[in-house]
Amino acid sequence: MESAAVFAGLHPTPGHHNHLLGPSRTAIKLLPPSIDKINFSPLPLKLQKQSHFTSYIDNSAINSGNSFRVASPASDVASELADIDWDNLGFGFMPTDYMYSMKCSQGENFSKGELQRFGNIELSPSAGILNYGQGLFEGLKAYRKHDGNILLFRPEENAMRLKMGAERMCMPSPSVEQFVEAVKATVLANERWIPPPGKGSLYIRPLLMGSGAVLGLAPAPEYTFLIYVSPVGNYFKEGLAPINLVVETEMHRATPGGTGGVKTIGNYAAVLKAQSAAKAKGYSDVLYLDCVQKKYLEEVSSCNVFIVKGNLIVTPAIKGTILPGITRKSIIDVAISQGFEVEERHVSVDELLDADEVFCTGTAVVVSPVGSITHQGRRVTYGNDGVGLVSQQLYSALTSLQMGLSEDKMGWIVELK
Repeated sequence: MESAAVFAGLHPTPGHHNHLLGPSRTAIKLLPPSIDKINFSPLPLKLQKQSHFTSYIDNSAINSGNSFRVASPASDVASELADIDWDNLGFGFMPTDYMYSMKCSQGENFSKGELQRFGNIELSPSAGILNYGQGLFEGLKAYRKHDGNILLFRPEENAMRLKMGAERMCMPSPSVEQFVEAVKATVLANERWIPPPGKGSLYIRPLLMGSGAVLGLAPAPEYTFLIYVSPVGNYFKEGLAPINLVVETEMHRATPGGTGGVKTIGNYAAVLKAQSAAKAKGYSDVLYLDCVQKKYLEEVSSCNVFIVKGNLIVTPAIKGTILPGITRKSIIDVAISQGFEVEERHVSVDELLDADEVFCTGTAVVVSPVGSITHQGRRVTYGNDGVGLVSQQLYSALTSLQMGLSEDKMGWIVELK
């Protein structure tokens, strides 16, 4: 895993205004640190390799009306890349050049966003996110194609899921269009951090948080929508790698009527205790059961789960306690298009242990085959190497689509260049 934080400066071309052209033909100002209500700390300017990756307004973007472009004077894609070891890039956080910030007050709508240099943020100790957990996040990726195009995968789905979660958490949220255009702006401003084809992706992390100060239990008075990005390598260096799960019977990830069905920050801290205990025993992760009857599958700590029996693929139905994963939704559609029968319903532990294959889905791993399941001391293995034919087939189909290696018949890919 790459552990060194690599910083690089972006320097405006003399004579040009330090702006990016936004999707509505308006300029998105590139602010220096310590501007606006959230103060961003300056980036260190000591570089491993000095870059003159220059942001400027591309006239072709003005003519297109609905698009924008962050361009570089260099014509060779390779020369624009950040100076890091792409072959040994791990799945971990690495600071990049820019992040996106947009604010609004409670009861109002988000209206103006700005690209700012990446850095720490300043929050009141009484901020709603710190005291009452009023926060949501999303995760998606950008890929670089061999022809230089940059691809996003279904960003509007992330936008709609954020809106659904914000309503549950009493928060305002950006519109779908604002979300998608903010993601585009952030990706293009950090274009040189997108790994070369086949070396990984640019992980995109949108955050929505109650940034305003509040003492009594109530919605925060102010909200911040923030996007940062980080280059990440493939989750498994060797490609598909089977994981070993243990079924948790005492602790539960979510309860009916709670927030298990939205991507709120509290969902993830709640699984750390069981996950840590499982990893200490040699397991990869935990598979949770419903908290009422304690016999039906819900999900893994941060992934949805599927079982395969013959030509039938089954996954637990979304019923308020399970996160509606975008990879989950996509895998269902891909599987149906390939002739599989897919059911969303209750899935019992007995059915799990009798399956031909089991796999998980999520943004980071796409498809993660399960090599074994352990339930109350009983261990069941799947296949000779844990990577079933169905898991392999669906993984290959979806990753090929995401990376632009196959035709997008679903209309899921958004091209930025």
